[in-house]
Amino acid sequence: MTSTTAEPTATPTRRAGSASSRAWAWTGVAAGALAIGAIQASLAAGVDWEKTAGDPVAMIEDAATKQSTFLVFHVLAALTVVLLPIFGAGLRRRLDQQAPAGSLHGGIAAAGLLLTAAAMLLGSGLDTQFTFAFQDTSMVVPESAAFYTDWVATIPWLWLGAGLSALALGVASLRHAAAPKWIGWVSVVLGALTVLTGVSPLQYLAGFVGPIWLVVVALGFALGDRR
Repeated sequence: MTSTTAEPTATPTRRAGSASSRAWAWTGVAAGALAIGAIQASLAAGVDWEKTAGDPVAMIEDAATKQSTFLVFHVLAALTVVLLPIFGAGLRRRLDQQAPAGSLHGGIAAAGLLLTAAAMLLGSGLDTQFTFAFQDTSMVVPESAAFYTDWVATIPWLWLGAGLSALALGVASLRHAAAPKWIGWVSVVLGALTVLTGVSPLQYLAGFVGPIWLVVVALGFALGDRR
């Protein structure tokens, strides 16, 4: 009497997910809210171009009246830098649980948020050098201070990386059901808009859209994702 050997079962193409804390999603909500605050502080710290255009001395005098705003910007931007990678790591894990094995979606989503955190880090990187120096403008080279105001008004707004993350999330959601479908559509629309503005000469406009996407999808994962 011969025995038969059972055929091996096929290897599943999706990773089995398990329930986990949603703290990572709430971290994304906080990061998005802080980023919006940082962008608004950056706007408020901008110099009055009508009164100071072409005059670095006038620019530094105007910036010196906004020292507290620069300090607020720094704190908000730095906190955003701390929280973005955490949300990125959580998003990667969340997508890896449901996307096809070997998929790049989670890695791309996390990498895009790391790029965004790097832009925020660099955007606030000159704060210590100039913000406290505004207490005595005679200690600062006007041209350097004028450059700093442009730096704060541009670099933290470079959210192109978040647009890449949004598109990766959108594709993973709509093609592989790796996230709720409405999150996928929001990510595709806002991600495309973020990328289009980010690759244009007016690249800083991505800073208006990227943080909004982050808040919306992070809230979606925190409140509406039932996995």
